[in-house]
Amino acid sequence: MKFVDEVKIRVEAGRGGNGCMSFRREKYIPRGGPDGGDGGDGGDVVLVANADLNTLVDFRYKRLYRAEHGRRGEGSNCTGRRGETLRIQVPVGTVVTERDTRELMGELIEPGQELIVATGGRHGLGNTRFKSSTNRAPRKTTPGKPGEHRDLDLELKVLADIGLLGMPNAGKSTFIRAVSAARPKVADYPFTTLYPNLGVVSLGPDRSFVVADIPGLIEGAAEGAGLGIRFLKHLSRTRLLLHLVDVAPMDESSDPVANARAIAAELERFSPELAARDRWLVLNKLDLVAPDARAAHCDALVERLGYTGPVYHISALSGEGCQELCQAIMNYLEDKA
Repeated sequence: MKFVDEVKIRVEAGRGGNGCMSFRREKYIPRGGPDGGDGGDGGDVVLVANADLNTLVDFRYKRLYRAEHGRRGEGSNCTGRRGETLRIQVPVGTVVTERDTRELMGELIEPGQELIVATGGRHGLGNTRFKSSTNRAPRKTTPGKPGEHRDLDLELKVLADIGLLGMPNAGKSTFIRAVSAARPKVADYPFTTLYPNLGVVSLGPDRSFVVADIPGLIEGAAEGAGLGIRFLKHLSRTRLLLHLVDVAPMDESSDPVANARAIAAELERFSPELAARDRWLVLNKLDLVAPDARAAHCDALVERLGYTGPVYHISALSGEGCQELCQAIMNYLEDKA
């Protein structure tokens, strides 16, 4: 299934039903008086968060959503039926914005959460409503009101505990494959990951967390270079960032320290708030460094980088250090809970 995280749709709530003008007509009851009923309210348009959905792809094929109109009132003081509410299923993590005003209408972050995006029109009044001691045969009714119409932008921000950062080919997809059941594509060329992947890491009963892998970043991503700028927003809901650095890049001209600084700079340019979030340094691909040189090599990288936070050494390909890292992440999340 294609991953789609931004769509534009139009929603139209139902129009209220018109009021009815009617007079009671029964044998032996002359001048029965007014008995026109009210119309029914128009149906609302409601977005509902569905935990079973993970993409907005269905909205690519249908862009217009209309709720049912309210029925008109009838004689014998019969009120028209209310228009049925239109409930639209969206993934958990959907942000809803009105396109014209750019007003944030709401965010759906809990399964089953509902958001009314267009309210149905009010019903019209039947002539029974206008009878009085001085006006016993009113011929006045009111029409139903039109429902709200809105153009909406839907944006999906995935919900995950941990977000993975790094240059293309830093080993993010390999890491998520090593620690979860997710199977993102892995290859020996840049930008193998074209859309976010989620993996659930389970460490035992009631001990699990969700990892989000986004496409690799390059220098200039905050200005739109590469794929990263489109998907950096998916890290905004994460609680901890893992910055994966390839300690032994195949390109000899590529410097791990320069790469790490470039990613940190792009993160700062994109969102200072996101850049200030807790971020751990994960030195990956230790299997490409001689065992007796690993410690010195990694220490030199950390010293050049001037990094003082938590540092973990792993090999996502062989699994070395991955379990220890996952345990540390779980302990961190439990302490922050």
